[in-house]
Amino acid sequence: METKEKLYILWTSGEKFTFDEMVFMYALNSLKHHWWKEVTLIIWGASAMLAGEDFVVQQKIKELSEAGVHITACKGCADDLSLSGTFEKMGIEVKYWGVPLTKILRSEAKLITV
Repeated sequence: METKEKLYILWTSGEKFTFDEMVFMYALNSLKHHWWKEVTLIIWGASAMLAGEDFVVQQKIKELSEAGVHITACKGCADDLSLSGTFEKMGIEVKYWGVPLTKILRSEAKLITV
């Protein structure tokens, strides 16, 4: 698939309101309304703590995944917070994101950072 059809959302904010009113809504509606053919949500930084500890956020992440959003988390952050196992049980891909993010930034791919 061409990179112009893919959207990456780098979610770093630990604020629940930002997740609910931007990250969740845009990721879900992007696929639902065919704005993008593929959406990947990258959990990194403070968002990892929110995603790993808040049940309502976890349910919304599950909803995103079921809608077709690819969910992935930074392994370094997840390991530092002892959340890698939690994320894996949630079906979230856990991997080191430094090199892949650099490739995205150097490409013509679309990236939103929140």
